[in-house]
Amino acid sequence: MCAAKVSHEETIESGVKLSVTIIELGNSYIILLSEGESENLGTLSVSLPTRMGVSRPPLSSVLLGERNAILARLVAERVAALTNKIALVSVFLKTLSEQRAGQAFIKVLEKIFKEKKEEV
Repeated sequence: MCAAKVSHEETIESGVKLSVTIIELGNSYIILLSEGESENLGTLSVSLPTRMGVSRPPLSSVLLGERNAILARLVAERVAALTNKIALVSVFLKTLSEQRAGQAFIKVLEKIFKEKKEEV
């Protein structure tokens, strides 16, 4: 029996705390991206990786919410393509724009996934 692996990083963007929590399961990642002192569930998106030999971007859909749908789908698709696993992504933003927060979140995610790749 294998336990889920959890990674957590924080960064500051424009004086605002951003949290990235990744829960790695056998065939998927659950990623919580949140602005503020406490982590919250926000707009929820899921993306499935493409099958081998198919040259298209991963499929994605917004499951819950609409405020940060673009960022949630973008991150889910990117993670599914990068890891070849299902990606479930939650984005909760209060004050920052999707663009500004998205750049910071993607930097942190790239750092975490680079470290995971080096562990293997």
